[in-house]
Amino acid sequence: MKHTIAAVALPGSGRATAPRVQAIDVARGLVMVVMALDHVREFWSPTPVRPEEVSQASALLFFTRWITHFCAPTFVLLAGFSIFLYQQKHTDRSHVRKFLLTRGLWLIGLELIVINFLLQWGYQLLLLQVIWVIGWGMVLLAGVLWLPRWLLGLLALVLIAGHNALPPVQLATTSDALLALLHNGPTVIPLPGLPPLLAAYTLVPWVAVLVAGYCFGPWFLVPVAQRQRRLRLAGTGLLVLFGALRATNWYGDSVPWSVQARGLGYSVLSFLNVTKYPPSLLFLCLTLGVALLLLSAVEGSTGRISQALRTFGQVPFFYYLLHLALISVSAWVWTRLAFGTPVNFGFTAAKDWPAAYQPSLLRAYVVWLLVVVALYWPCRWYRNYKARHAHWWLSYL
Repeated sequence: MKHTIAAVALPGSGRATAPRVQAIDVARGLVMVVMALDHVREFWSPTPVRPEEVSQASALLFFTRWITHFCAPTFVLLAGFSIFLYQQKHTDRSHVRKFLLTRGLWLIGLELIVINFLLQWGYQLLLLQVIWVIGWGMVLLAGVLWLPRWLLGLLALVLIAGHNALPPVQLATTSDALLALLHNGPTVIPLPGLPPLLAAYTLVPWVAVLVAGYCFGPWFLVPVAQRQRRLRLAGTGLLVLFGALRATNWYGDSVPWSVQARGLGYSVLSFLNVTKYPPSLLFLCLTLGVALLLLSAVEGSTGRISQALRTFGQVPFFYYLLHLALISVSAWVWTRLAFGTPVNFGFTAAKDWPAAYQPSLLRAYVVWLLVVVALYWPCRWYRNYKARHAHWWLSYL
């Protein structure tokens, strides 16, 4: 069937590739393109005002940041779906466990060594973000694949719904630091002899999203019409739950919405301004609800834009590393030429920014479009290379 699972034999390989679902690739490609906007903004047009501060930020700045909130949850959820589909191709459970363990540790290592350097131009901090939690999610799944899928799904849903009820951890001992890595918002943890560790993405809620994706993976083995109906119902249900809980300020987010003195529009922004660090229940209801509806909508898309997005979505980690390298290096060159010295705005206090610097969302959007266009051809080349070869290392990049 054209839009369901496709296992394509590799020339001369004697085996098939891992099954792919077009909707997953298109949706993943879209969120990766949007993700690049946030990274470009941080390197090319940061502002002294936090974009989420609705009492001060402009509506355009707010939405430029807010729209990228959908990226990490969708990316992590789709990673869970993809792990399930990989397992369907490789029915030897020991092989799947070994792959998840080694791939997870590989991702953790790259986060700490390569991605940290690209983001910071050095190692001021050991910054733990989305690749870190995907890596640990794989490591965890490698150890619990023997558990019934219904039990894993139940545990994931309990953690997603219940972690907002847990109090933040106050650092006092080494064991407190471990608990902070599991649950807290961004927490700086001193490490003797090493740069301090900043856990921007803590493990419990994010890994729960990945496990939930894995547990609902069987939806992608049913006929398309049935899958679309399930995705629409689940997505709509999450959005209804978001609206009901957010309207009452009863539970699900640590920051209640409020009527804003700046007018109705900014009150709406306050309503939408849910907490990402750590991801609140309402944050995940909103973002994952939209993600599930998106998956349903792009199932049969065949236009040029969809095909370009699918190209990105078929090589997600290659795209991720390449887009960070391109944005980081280009920002180094730009600031060196513009201000006489390289300036990494994201890791430089606003008071130390060059006097000549002015934020510009227009500059950020132009650079973003140029970056996305420039990434298409290397991503297409690498996708085609993967289709023609069966080297073991291709599954790690």
